[in-house]
Amino acid sequence: MTTEMIDATETGPPTTIDLAAEYETSGVADVLRELDEHLIGLAPVKQRIRETAALLLVDRARREMGLTQETPTLHMSFTGNPGTGKTTVALMMAGLLHRLGYVRKGHLVSVTRDDLVGQYIGHTAPKTKEVLKKAMGGVLFIDEAYYLYKPDNERDYGQEAIEILLQVMENNRDDLVVIMAGYADKMDKFFSANPGFRSRIAHHIDFPDYTDQELLRIARSMLAAQNYFLDGAAERALADYIGLRRQQPHFANARSIRNALDRARLRQASRLFSDAKGPLDADALSMICEPDIRASRVFRGGLDTDIAARSQAAE
Repeated sequence: MTTEMIDATETGPPTTIDLAAEYETSGVADVLRELDEHLIGLAPVKQRIRETAALLLVDRARREMGLTQETPTLHMSFTGNPGTGKTTVALMMAGLLHRLGYVRKGHLVSVTRDDLVGQYIGHTAPKTKEVLKKAMGGVLFIDEAYYLYKPDNERDYGQEAIEILLQVMENNRDDLVVIMAGYADKMDKFFSANPGFRSRIAHHIDFPDYTDQELLRIARSMLAAQNYFLDGAAERALADYIGLRRQQPHFANARSIRNALDRARLRQASRLFSDAKGPLDADALSMICEPDIRASRVFRGGLDTDIAARSQAAE
């Protein structure tokens, strides 16, 4: 018997696997640590991601032992209000799936209806197929996925995109993961009208709104990333702003806070140009003060009209 035959005979699947070691060496631990460190709040989301990671680790161990051969269904639905971190978590999920060998590249392709659906006969199929081609080996994230389905418009081509997506989700599930996202109630209606999607999506994750304190922490983090900070009075003003803004229409969680901080920085710059009498140090250039926050029309009972306009346009 040759050496090659002896090796082939004696080599087989492992009889034991150390899951704790796999957790560290696979890079899953790094992804979950990044999830905890970079995302504020979202405790139930983080728990579901940890559970999914554990499932995939066990599934990979079972495949290595020859206990299973079929690729698990990994398509997902992320539901929640705007600005709750769905796109960010989808990007981290792509990295997790890549590290565990479930997708080849681990990139994220984020699209909406306009990227998939054409405006005339023969336009939708090539658009949808081109997007799918770019997403292969990674994750396709479809935001506000329910807008693909418009049953009241007989000239709408969304159904064609849906049929192509369903086919690819079934036939290419070992090379593509699709994550569909949007408001919970609209996603429920979408799945009821398109049961093919519900049957292909195994993981449904709901993203809760942030609390006021979490939004304040997010604001500090956003400012720190740009080397800005709030003084004490400005932080109290921002806490008041968050409470008022949350009660208004079109509140978009972290997205609304980012927009509010952008306007606060504009006011700070205007104030510095108007009031500065001499050289300014780094603290003066970096500090957001109370007037920069309280100048918002929200404190006068008004709405952040730029946010409202964008939200209405999206709807």
